Amino acid sequence: MSLFKARDWWSTILGEKEEFDQGCLCVGDVDNSGSGQDKIIVGSYMGYLRIFNPHPVKPGDGVQPEDLLLEVQLREPILQVEVGKFVSGTEGLHLAVLHCRKLCVYTVSGTLGTVEHGNQYQIKLMYEHHLQRTACNMTYGPFGGVKGRDLICIQSMDGMLMLFEQESYAFGRFLPGFLLPGPLTYSSRTDSFITVSSCQQVESYKYQVLAFATDADERQETEQQKLSSGKRLAVDWVLNIGEQALDICVVSFNQAVSSVFVLGERNFFCLKDNGQIRFMKKLDYSPSCFIPYCSVKEGTINTLVGNHNKILNVYQDVTLKWATQLPHIPVSVKVANLQGLKGVIVTLSDDGHLQCSYLGTDPSVFQAPRVDSREINYEEFDAEMKKLQKSIKEATKTQDILPKSEKHRKLIVTAEVSPDLDAESQAIDSEVKAEAVPSVTVKVTIQSRVTAQKPNLVVCVQAPLAVTCDQFFLDDLEPDASETVVLSVFLKGNCAPSELEGNCVVSYNTPTGVLNVAQCNFRLPLRLVCFPAQPSKAANHKLTIDTNKPPISFLTIFPDFVDPSGDDQANALGFQFLTGSKTTLLASKTSQRYRIQSDHLEDLWLITKELILRLEEHFKKQNCKDFACTFSGSIPLQEYFELIDQHFELRLNAEKFQELLSERAVQFRAIERRLLTRFKDKTPAPLQHLDTLLEGTFREVIALADAAEENQANMFRALTKLKSATHLVITLISLWQKLSADQVAILEATFLPLAEDTQELGWEEAVDAAISYLLRTCLSKSSKEQALNLSSDLCMPKDTSRLKKNITVFCDRLAKGGRLSLSTDSATQQAAVMPGGCTTIPESDLEERPVIPGYTGKFPSHRQVAKQKSKPGLSEDAEKEEEKP
Repeated sequence: MSLFKARDWWSTILGEKEEFDQGCLCVGDVDNSGSGQDKIIVGSYMGYLRIFNPHPVKPGDGVQPEDLLLEVQLREPILQVEVGKFVSGTEGLHLAVLHCRKLCVYTVSGTLGTVEHGNQYQIKLMYEHHLQRTACNMTYGPFGGVKGRDLICIQSMDGMLMLFEQESYAFGRFLPGFLLPGPLTYSSRTDSFITVSSCQQVESYKYQVLAFATDADERQETEQQKLSSGKRLAVDWVLNIGEQALDICVVSFNQAVSSVFVLGERNFFCLKDNGQIRFMKKLDYSPSCFIPYCSVKEGTINTLVGNHNKILNVYQDVTLKWATQLPHIPVSVKVANLQGLKGVIVTLSDDGHLQCSYLGTDPSVFQAPRVDSREINYEEFDAEMKKLQKSIKEATKTQDILPKSEKHRKLIVTAEVSPDLDAESQAIDSEVKAEAVPSVTVKVTIQSRVTAQKPNLVVCVQAPLAVTCDQFFLDDLEPDASETVVLSVFLKGNCAPSELEGNCVVSYNTPTGVLNVAQCNFRLPLRLVCFPAQPSKAANHKLTIDTNKPPISFLTIFPDFVDPSGDDQANALGFQFLTGSKTTLLASKTSQRYRIQSDHLEDLWLITKELILRLEEHFKKQNCKDFACTFSGSIPLQEYFELIDQHFELRLNAEKFQELLSERAVQFRAIERRLLTRFKDKTPAPLQHLDTLLEGTFREVIALADAAEENQANMFRALTKLKSATHLVITLISLWQKLSADQVAILEATFLPLAEDTQELGWEEAVDAAISYLLRTCLSKSSKEQALNLSSDLCMPKDTSRLKKNITVFCDRLAKGGRLSLSTDSATQQAAVMPGGCTTIPESDLEERPVIPGYTGKFPSHRQVAKQKSKPGLSEDAEKEEEKP
C-alpha cells in the first residue's frame, strides 16, 4: 500500500459510456440552503445533469441513493456548468448550463419530504438563449463593476464573444486574429477578459473596450470597417508563453493582489494584472487540469495540478509540497466544503469517475520477515544458472520466433474456394461488357487456440478482381473457438487479371496487448475469368512448352472446360475471356509438347500458368517425381517491348494532362479574380466577355479532367497487361534456363516491384534500377563494372530505350551462363561459370544481328564477339565495353 495515495472519502461512477471534460464539473450551494455546504454539479456530453450532496457514514463508503439529489436528461450535450447570480431581481444562486447552441439558466429548489424517501429536488427553467454560433466555453462575473449580479460571456468556435446581461443579449465581438478557441476567464479586479489565442499568447481585453468596439454583427471588409462608427477592438496586454494552454484561472484572495494562473502543456505560469510574469514552474509531466486555492502562508498561493500519470501534485508557488496517487486521470478538479469538512478535493475523469478525497497517509503494516541463515550450495546454483541460460538462449533464437508448424500457431486462418461458380452471380458494379459476369464463393474460417481480442479480417485480391466485402470486424474469440466468413470474388474491371490468387490476413490482440497476424493464400478458378470456346487455328502469338512425359488428354487435366461427349476436345481446347479475347491450347499427338496461341501476348499467361500447374498436380498424384517442363522457343521480347511502350506512352499522356489542367486552373482562377473585382466595384463596368471566357475555361477544365480520368483507366489496363506479359516472360526464362526457386524469386523481385505504379515512381524506372543493379553485381563481367555507382535518384525517363537495352543485355548474360545471386562475391564466381566471360553488346550492333536458336533477342555469334573491339555501352553509367582477347 502506497503511503501517498489519496484518501477516498466518497466516490461513484456516473452512467455508462458517458464522456466528461474540463467544464463538466462545478461546486457550489446551488439550492441556496444557507448552510454553506457545497453541492457537486456534473454535466455530461450525453446530456445528463446530476447534483450530488455526499454524506458518507464513514470515509470510503460508496454512494447512497440519497446522495443523488437530482438527475435529469437535457437531451443535448452539456459543455459547461456554472453556479452564480444569473437571475435579475434576486441575489440567489442559479445554475447556468451551456449547450452547443443554447444557454439555459435553472433554479434548483428542494421540498421537505414527509415520508422516508427524504427531500425532493427539482429544477425550473428561468430563461434560455438560443445561440447563432456554436459555443465552446463560457465565463461569468460582475462585468463593468455591476453589484449583486453576474453576467455571462460565451466564446464561440469561430472566435466571437457573446455577452448576456442575464435575460437579455447585450452584444457580440470578434477576437482579432482568431483561429482556434482557447480557455477563457474574467478578472473582476481589472474588469477584463483573459484568454489564450492559437498564437500561444495570453491576451487581455477590457470590458469597456469590448463594449465600445464595432459590433460583430455589422463587421464588414477591411476598407469598410474603417468607415464604421465603432472603434476597432484592441488588446490590453499580450504575453507570449510559447505553448498551448489547457486552462486559465484568476485568483484574488484580497483586494490588493490578484494573480492570473495559466496551465500550459509543460509549464504553469503565474502572472500579474498587467501581464508580467510573477513566477513560472516547469513541469516534467503532462498535466491534465489544475486549480489554485488559498494558502495558509500569507503571500503565497497553493495550486493543485493533476497529470496523466494519475498523480495530483500540490504546489506552494513553485515548491512541490505534496504528491498523491489517484485511481484515475482527472480532467477537472475542484475544492469544496462538504458536510463540515473544508478543503475536500473533488476530481472527475473523462469516463465519469467522480471522487471526493483528502490528503493523508496510511501507516505501513508490512514487516519484513526474518531471514533464516542457511548455507549456500554454489554447485546447485551454477547448475540452475546454466539451465536457465540454455532456456533463454533457445527462446531468443530467431527461427523460433515464428511457429514451426501449423499446430504451434495461436490462430489459424484457412480459405476454401468453392469448386463451382455461384448459381446466382454476386458481381456488383462490374465494368465487364459480357452478358453474365460469374462469381465464386470463398469461405474463410478462423480457428483460435488462444483468446483473440478485436480480430480484423482483410481479404485482398488483385485488381481488376474484386470482392463483395474486403474487411470484417469480428467479435472476440475465446480459446478453441472458430468463426466463419463467406464472401464472393468476381471480375470488376474490363481486362484480364495478371494473377488468380488472393490472400486473407487476420490481425488480433492477445490479452497481454501484443499484436499478432495470421494469413493464408487461396487460388481462384480459371472459370472465373473465361469460359470454353471453339479453338482457333490462326493466332499472332504462339508458345510451345516441352515436357518429358507423354501428353495428357485435356479431358483429364481440364475437365471443367471440355465436353465429355466431344472427342475433338482431347487435344484442342479454346478459352474465351470475359473481356472478349480468345486463347487456344493444343496438345501434340506425336511429341511431348503443348502449344498456347492467342492474338494478344498477355492472354497467353493465365493459360500457360494453369497448364503447368495442372500438369504438375496430375503427375504428383501419379507419384511421378521427375516431371519437368522446358522451353526451347524464342522469348517474345519485341512484343513485350511494345507493351512497355504502350504503358509508358500513357504515363507521358498523364503528365501532359496534369500540366494542361494546372494551366487551365490558373487561368480559371485569374478570370474569377477579375470578375469579382468587377462585381465589387461601386461603379459598374462592362464585363468585356469575361463571363464567356470563364464558361469556356470551365468547360475545358471539365473536358481535361474527363480525359485524364479516361487515360488513368487506360493506364491501369495497360499496367495489368504488362504484368501478365511480365509473368509470362519470367516463366519462359525460368523454363529456358532451368532456374532454381531462389533465382526465380530474384527474377520476380526484379521485374515485379512491390511499389505502386505512380507518376513519381513508375514501373519503368523501378525495373530499370533493379536490372542495372544485377548487371553490376551478379551479372557483371569485370570488377570495373562493380565499381560504377548507381544513380540514387529515380525519376521518370524520357523514353524506354535504356530499359529495353538493359533487358536485352540481361537476357544475353543469362544465355551465356550468368546466374542470379545476391551474394557479395557473386562477381568472382561468374568468371568461372560464364564461358569466355560475359561480354556487353555495343549499342550500334543491337538492331542487326543474327538470332540465336531459342531466343528472339539479337545477339552476336562467338566469332563476331572475338573480332569486335570495345565500344561505348548501353547506358551512361553502366555497360562499358572492354577489349576482347
